[in-house]
Amino acid sequence: MRFAVDRIEGEFAVCEDSEGATINIDLKKLPPDVKSGDILVFRDGRFLNDKTAMSERRAEISALQEKLLGKSTD
Repeated sequence: MRFAVDRIEGEFAVCEDSEGATINIDLKKLPPDVKSGDILVFRDGRFLNDKTAMSERRAEISALQEKLLGKSTD
């Protein structure tokens, strides 16, 4: 299952799971460099950054922003 980090609040990361539900995850259980916008996967009993999914998500967001701002060449 994947989790998107929406924001950090105190000792918790407020995340959205792959089904759209919001969940608070204790920062102690996450990688030390976790930040808003990161995509996490739960594998082998721990949370890991999914760098491939993060890059894909950022590219999608960038493309949407360009389209909305009229900068797209399409």
